[in-house]
Amino acid sequence: MWMWVVHRVTGVAIFFFLLIHVLDTALVRVSPEAYNDVIGSYKTPIYGLVEAGLVAAIILHAFNGLRIIAVDHSTWALRHQKQLVWAVWIILVVLMAGFLPRHLGHVFGGA
Repeated sequence: MWMWVVHRVTGVAIFFFLLIHVLDTALVRVSPEAYNDVIGSYKTPIYGLVEAGLVAAIILHAFNGLRIIAVDHSTWALRHQKQLVWAVWIILVVLMAGFLPRHLGHVFGGA
């Protein structure tokens, strides 16, 4: 049941990110100065951490979606749901371990 909640929460978070992304990108046609101000505000450490959370949400949502598809179409996956849930979390940890050092280096170190 918790993976159902995680899937819904990450889906809603990704939706709102896409909505904000479309709106701030559309702002360039209305006022390039306002667009530059908005983009400038994204270059803060808080937004860098939010970006890391967004990447984690996308990874979780994507791999949990694949798990759901497998469970819906395979009796093997249906019998091994607990192991597949652990696999989703392990994939998240591995991918974030590769992503976070470089990303946070750019966010906090300016590299």
